[in-house]
Amino acid sequence: MNIKVDELMSQSVVTAEPHQSVEHVRKMLDNNNISAVPVVDTHGEPVGIVSRTDLAMDLKPGSPISNMMTEKVLVVPKYEDVSIAARVMRNHGIHRVVVTHEKQVVGVLSAFDLLKLVEGHRYVAKNPPTPSKRKGSKRH
Repeated sequence: MNIKVDELMSQSVVTAEPHQSVEHVRKMLDNNNISAVPVVDTHGEPVGIVSRTDLAMDLKPGSPISNMMTEKVLVVPKYEDVSIAARVMRNHGIHRVVVTHEKQVVGVLSAFDLLKLVEGHRYVAKNPPTPSKRKGSKRH
């Protein structure tokens, strides 16, 4: 599969900054109908990620998101093959990865974006194995 991450990712990425309040980020998610935002420093480099699940925690509305963001951000370069991004998501049990170019956030790739490959018939499943014709052979 030679499809690159930047062909499927959401390019109009909304980001937050560590000092922004929980309430501000909740409004960002609602207004943009998204489920997570990368948290970036002043240079646009990822320092965390905040999802709706994170915001469900019982925090004061004025608390900065730096108090509750996930600091281990898994990133994938925009020119990487989508199979690498899929493997990262599967291996880490996450629903999205932050996409970077020269260390700056340029997009987000979600599991839903990967489903476009199947939905658009751009992915062809391998044929199932052929049953053995040998007498008494059983495959499990």
